[in-house]
Amino acid sequence: MDTMPVAVLLRTTILVTVGSFVLSLDAAPARQQQSPAAPAMSFFITSIGRGFGGDLGGLAGADAHCQQLATAVGHGNRVWRAYLSAPPSAGRPAVHARDRIGKGPWVNAKGVQVASSVADLHSDGNALNRDNSISEKGTVIAPGRHDILTGTNVDGTLATEAPDTTCEGWTSHGTGHAMLGHHNRSGGGQRPTSWNSAHLSRGCSQVDLRASLGDALLYCFAAD
Repeated sequence: MDTMPVAVLLRTTILVTVGSFVLSLDAAPARQQQSPAAPAMSFFITSIGRGFGGDLGGLAGADAHCQQLATAVGHGNRVWRAYLSAPPSAGRPAVHARDRIGKGPWVNAKGVQVASSVADLHSDGNALNRDNSISEKGTVIAPGRHDILTGTNVDGTLATEAPDTTCEGWTSHGTGHAMLGHHNRSGGGQRPTSWNSAHLSRGCSQVDLRASLGDALLYCFAAD
């Protein structure tokens, strides 16, 4: 039986090994070039609530919840604010959600711009809907959780159509009511297609909020 000289075998092995090594080096940069860097997320819906219904620990507690969830997915370097209005309290004037979220533009976890400015956010031209109003993890919010806490009118100012629209300044998990928005722009209520002012909640407990297809979730915006 014919045999290949040892020197030839060694040379072939070296060539194959070197060839594979060169290809692996060439392939890595090519893969990196095909995957553009995703823009920094600056808007999301909380994937979970705090677990106490409308008691968010006030505005400060709600902001902290946004900050915590953003930090968990690598975006804690931004200043996060919950999109919430609040009534006057202890010498503090009323707080309007539109005034506490920065100037925009805002993009979701998948890099889709949902609004370019505060004015755009509160216009018919924004891109908020079931597919774009997603969580900090990039997941779609289920329709059974579509009621998002806001306490606002359509224009982002404090809702005053009832004695309480903010679960007593976001401190009650029992009595009171909250103005809710429909993240998927559909459902019942006075303004079913409104993302921030669809209807009032039945109450402020977790049970009451879930009964109307909510889960005490929040809109969070990067304000810096």
